[in-house]
Amino acid sequence: MNTATDTDSLVDNEVTYRIGELSGEFDVTLRTLRFYEDKGLLSPRRIGNTRLYSRADRGRLKLILLGKRVGLSLLDVKEILDLYNASGDNLRQLTVALEKGEEQMKVLQQQRKDIEEAISELDQTLVSLRDQIGSKGE
Repeated sequence: MNTATDTDSLVDNEVTYRIGELSGEFDVTLRTLRFYEDKGLLSPRRIGNTRLYSRADRGRLKLILLGKRVGLSLLDVKEILDLYNASGDNLRQLTVALEKGEEQMKVLQQQRKDIEEAISELDQTLVSLRDQIGSKGE
């Protein structure tokens, strides 16, 4: 469960999240969040040494992790995220996301085909090995 931190006096009445809260909610390490910040994927505000993530940062993190889960590179994810325009229709962002998603779907489908072939070959080899062991034990 997310426990958003209300930092009224710190950040203009905006609900913010501390690094530990996002880390726990999304099951990522603090180091991972700092890494995404270093790569320009997240931009938390800082009050002293405290990182305060906005709802937008939280949404970006969710998309970063989705991209990672489906095998997109961080560069691809960054490209998609950087196309977001809060006051626009974001058609370009949606188009790029669709193109990259379709490309990745082809990659994943080929990987699945390769894995299925490898499983089949291994299964046949195991059957053969069992048969050889069985015939030597008789």
